[in-house]
Amino acid sequence: MALKSMVMEFGSGTDIRGGDATKAAVRAVHAALRHNSITFAQAFGVPKETISVKIVIGVPNPGDVDREAVAALLPYGTAEVTVVDGGMTIECETGPGATILANAALTVFLDLPQGGQ
Repeated sequence: MALKSMVMEFGSGTDIRGGDATKAAVRAVHAALRHNSITFAQAFGVPKETISVKIVIGVPNPGDVDREAVAALLPYGTAEVTVVDGGMTIECETGPGATILANAALTVFLDLPQGGQ
């Protein structure tokens, strides 16, 4: 068996004024997931639970992101969550708080026999 990349999707998410990097990251992953209905597992005759998803989040202050909260968004399969420096912080001009922008890239893999058959 070999992991084969099946699809890549992207999403962006924000936390307006709260400055919560996890909330922005979760919204970015949710946005990427909403754009897909992945049915290739059944097309290859394997359980959808065997899907593996590599999630890369770009957000300011990567250490502030709860990786388990991000991984919990997947309806099935396993997640590998990596958080890197990226995204954007916009300080609120009228008081305390900041807007956090996160970007997510999800790559979906399926464990298939050699040759993909």
